[in-house]
Amino acid sequence: MTAYAFWNNKGGVGKTYLSFIAASEYAHQNPESDVYVIDLCPQANVSETLLGGHEESAKAVKSLISSTPRRTIAGYLEARLNSPFTPVKNVEDFLTRPSDHNKKIPDNLYLVCGDYFVEILSEAIRQTSSLPIPFDAWKKVMEWVKDLVGALKLRNPSRNSIFIIDCNPSFSIYTQLALVAAEKLIIPYTADDSSRRAIENIFALLYGVGDARTEAYAKLSFSKKAVENFVEQPKLYTFISNRQTIFDGEPSKAFKAINQIIKDMVDKYHKKHKNFFTNGKKQASDNFIEIPDYHGACIVSAFTGTPLFKLKAGPKNIGGERVQINADPLRKYKDALSDFVDLL
Repeated sequence: MTAYAFWNNKGGVGKTYLSFIAASEYAHQNPESDVYVIDLCPQANVSETLLGGHEESAKAVKSLISSTPRRTIAGYLEARLNSPFTPVKNVEDFLTRPSDHNKKIPDNLYLVCGDYFVEILSEAIRQTSSLPIPFDAWKKVMEWVKDLVGALKLRNPSRNSIFIIDCNPSFSIYTQLALVAAEKLIIPYTADDSSRRAIENIFALLYGVGDARTEAYAKLSFSKKAVENFVEQPKLYTFISNRQTIFDGEPSKAFKAINQIIKDMVDKYHKKHKNFFTNGKKQASDNFIEIPDYHGACIVSAFTGTPLFKLKAGPKNIGGERVQINADPLRKYKDALSDFVDLL
């Protein structure tokens, strides 16, 4: 069993779509495995895509959040709030099979649906983690989603299972729950300076390292508590340079320049803090993955809830507009994403 969190402290880097691709493609390539997607972003975008995309998902999501209990991650967290220090016995109440709503999704993929109500619950979760009794209240609350992962694994203990956890960009308490539940962290980014700063924030927020001023504040919060309470943090697994700009068949000079700055920065962290990474021997930049941009394919795939293995070249009708998916860029895009899925 391996649990992967997809997170970046910056939005708009494609983490939700990569979560969708990772889950659906892995499930397609490995029918003997169970794939679980846990959507811990209140916007629930990966859930919407898995449940059929723009036109089909609204009805499914409404049905799930209208159930009693809510068949969503918020329903699970609400159950934990009602009994904070006792694991939930029946996690089936919060599980959905997307293929019941979207026939393009493999049957061996399961979803704990995202829910806007997570945002409403976040202050109650934070206050519960601060209770003076029991003495390890913070640790127990931080491991709520980790408990869920363990319970889902026991549904079919004889089958291999992997978990894809889609995170919100903010370092809110529900993002912290997601990260504690993960063994490996996948960081999508774009080659720009805001992504560089966001990756610096990841090291500060999750591990408490950075410049002197950053460390002075970061070590007062999550990273310090995690160490003191023996709460495991995920290891950095890979960085995905997403939406790579191509010019004449090659990455643009601007893309290469900024991408190299980010790689050099991460390598410096790796040199000082090999224990933060899954591979302490190789340079961190050796594990970077570059994916060429094919925004049209992304839009069609996400809008219609279509995994890449189902997506074909040709004209598509999206919201009354004709969109052309060209065969050669689609093939290159599929190849790059297939290489990524092969690492899981």
